[in-house]
Amino acid sequence: MDLAEERGAVILEETKPEKSRKNPRTSAIELQKVRCLLHAAEKSIAQGKIQEAECQLIQALTVNPNAHDVRAQLAKLYLVSHRDAKAEAMYKELLLHRDDVSFFANLGIAYYRQEKYVDACKAHQEALNRDLHNPERSAALGKACIAAQRYAEAAPLLEKALLRLTRDTDLMHFLAECYMQLGESQKAEDVYRRINKIEPYNEDVKAKISALAKA
Repeated sequence: MDLAEERGAVILEETKPEKSRKNPRTSAIELQKVRCLLHAAEKSIAQGKIQEAECQLIQALTVNPNAHDVRAQLAKLYLVSHRDAKAEAMYKELLLHRDDVSFFANLGIAYYRQEKYVDACKAHQEALNRDLHNPERSAALGKACIAAQRYAEAAPLLEKALLRLTRDTDLMHFLAECYMQLGESQKAEDVYRRINKIEPYNEDVKAKISALAKA
């Protein structure tokens, strides 16, 4: 007999504490509450009640912090209301849980608006990698590359986007600017002439064509 037993000590086997299990009924009630709050927030957004929608989404996250669809809606709300630092933080957090092309694209927008152009390029590149045939992805990355003064990278991206977005004159202006920065004035003139065919009354474009023709 060991000494502990001789002293009359009671020896108990070590037991691991059981994890608290959530009542299925409680989980169902919480899920329903989150859905109701998300629906209410969507309705508030449609009515332009941004602050009210934000409160409803935050309330839903209080009920269930792991509701990533709610978190995604809140991140988008911050983006459309130009609270870009908050949108950036939320999209970075969301990407830890789900690899989603729209999260990368929206993170790129948040970076771009904050003039974090190198980060914007990285985020838009990730979006393009997951959606190679979407011209909007190429266009967004091309614009970010121009902002980051990476003109040689921007030009082929914008050219690719314009193969599909054939009448996007804003994109053409970006491409013409890119060619000017690269010293390719003939290509810039050709792009301005394309714009002129779509917008024949744009006097600024006519002036640029005239200046480039004389150069």
